Amino acid sequence: MRLLLVLVPVVFLVGGVRAQKLPTRDEELFQMQVRDKALFHDSSVVPDGAEISGYLFRDTPKRYYFVVEEDNTPLSVTVTPCDAPLEWKLTLQELPEESSGEGSGQAEPLDQQKLQVTADEGTELFSYKGNDVESYVSSSSPSGLYQLELLSTEKDSHFQAYASTTPESDQPYPELPYDPRVDVTSLGRTTLTLAWKPTPTAAQLGQPVQYCVVVSQEHNFKSLCAVEAKLGADEAFMSVPKPGRDFSPFDFAHFGFAPERNDLGRDRPAPAPRAPAYSPRAARPDIRKVCIGNKNIFTVSELKPDTQYYFDVFAVNGATNMSTAYVGTFARTKEEAKQKTLELKDGKVTDVFIKRKGSKFLRFAPVSSHQKVTFYLHSCLDSVQVQVRRDGKLVLSQNAEGVRQFQLRGKPKAKYLIRLRGSRKGASMLKVLASTRPNKQPFPSLPEDTRIKAFDKLRTCSSVTVAWLGTQDRHKFCVYRREVDPGQGEDQRRREQNQCAGPQARKKSDKVLCKYFHSPNLQKAVTTETIRGLQPGKAYLLDVYAVGHGGHSVKYQSKVVKTRKFC
Repeated sequence: MRLLLVLVPVVFLVGGVRAQKLPTRDEELFQMQVRDKALFHDSSVVPDGAEISGYLFRDTPKRYYFVVEEDNTPLSVTVTPCDAPLEWKLTLQELPEESSGEGSGQAEPLDQQKLQVTADEGTELFSYKGNDVESYVSSSSPSGLYQLELLSTEKDSHFQAYASTTPESDQPYPELPYDPRVDVTSLGRTTLTLAWKPTPTAAQLGQPVQYCVVVSQEHNFKSLCAVEAKLGADEAFMSVPKPGRDFSPFDFAHFGFAPERNDLGRDRPAPAPRAPAYSPRAARPDIRKVCIGNKNIFTVSELKPDTQYYFDVFAVNGATNMSTAYVGTFARTKEEAKQKTLELKDGKVTDVFIKRKGSKFLRFAPVSSHQKVTFYLHSCLDSVQVQVRRDGKLVLSQNAEGVRQFQLRGKPKAKYLIRLRGSRKGASMLKVLASTRPNKQPFPSLPEDTRIKAFDKLRTCSSVTVAWLGTQDRHKFCVYRREVDPGQGEDQRRREQNQCAGPQARKKSDKVLCKYFHSPNLQKAVTTETIRGLQPGKAYLLDVYAVGHGGHSVKYQSKVVKTRKFC
């Protein structure tokens, strides 16, 4: 049994207007007639068992006519609203006796068939208003003219329609399992895992099925068609016709009307090819769609913490490219772990530890009015990123290494939030001080070059001579030594480079000497020292500590030296 779906104008041509002809059941003559623009002035023909994509202008109804030629014919009609709720109804009018018998295979003019729509609207079989995918199914339908009328009252809208007289054997839509819900099996701050039961279509009918997962921050979707419309209507559907223009002439290659043989041995036009889901140019950051094959478990990543998301799964029939929606779900990702904010006290040094790639927040709220605020930062290991906000406004953003000093203009009752971001290499340790009295310098001033230089020609079997740079400020310098194993590990080397580990952490036996040194002339601010009492052919780690007036020390870069083995 063949079902013919005909899109006609709001009213058929009547009276003095030249009569049209209904498509004949002869395939070749049928295709020849639909190519005749004069024959089909404003119509679209969809054969039995195919899904079409259409477009509705707001408040402009569109009508389709199903001609069922024999009684007791199964009939299934499915309408899918894409981007707006639709009103649609299906009505039945009896066929005139002249055209209800066996077809002759010859085209019959409409005036001879007397198939004109009159004021009699027929018997209403089904009606629906909303944005759900709805179907009318009858196991035994009488012959007659079935009119499908669609209307969009909210806005111009896309839709899809499917009709078949063999719904049991076609089964173009994948069947849902007995439990069609999508479950959230695990939930984190930025990831979430979904699971669902597989469709029985693949196992029972042997049809290829894949699953598409949609993630949205707005709402759940009731059809894949609605997702595609949201992602980009211009790319997801056929181009929208301009008002007053018709669809003809038809391009049958585009709509896939070439006949093919099906398993039942009768000709059946191939399903219309679907346009791609969406173009990357039209992609929206708040909606994501990914097709994952036949897996029924999927982990969604790169989500935002403490954000509600909606998740939908669609089973897509690979043979027909038609889809069925599971019952979607929603979930809110977990909150970020709340950062503890350290309070800085005016003029007091605070020790800060930051995990690898981690962050720490510090707050400074001066009690008294102030003209300037000075932040002293001593990064013990690698460089860190420093951001300072004054009353919520970003006033400083820099990378800091070693000892740094930042001075900002003050404001009455201002509050400062400092964010420290750690290194990618490893954990970071810092000493931080905030002060509204910049004359008090807690850390010793250091030269730009904090290396220790060893003089190779002055090496002996029991001594080495080294030099380092000083500054114009008078500071106390303490020298320490320790015998080391040349094969020590990277962790040990990293601990040795900790500039915040002061002399108090060293053994008394490691101490070589302490002395005061400065020079008004920076060009001459160099001091040397010879370390004696060493063993021949041994390696020693040398450290120089500069000690500030407040007792806080800063270590120069460690230096490994080796005495001569033979003298």
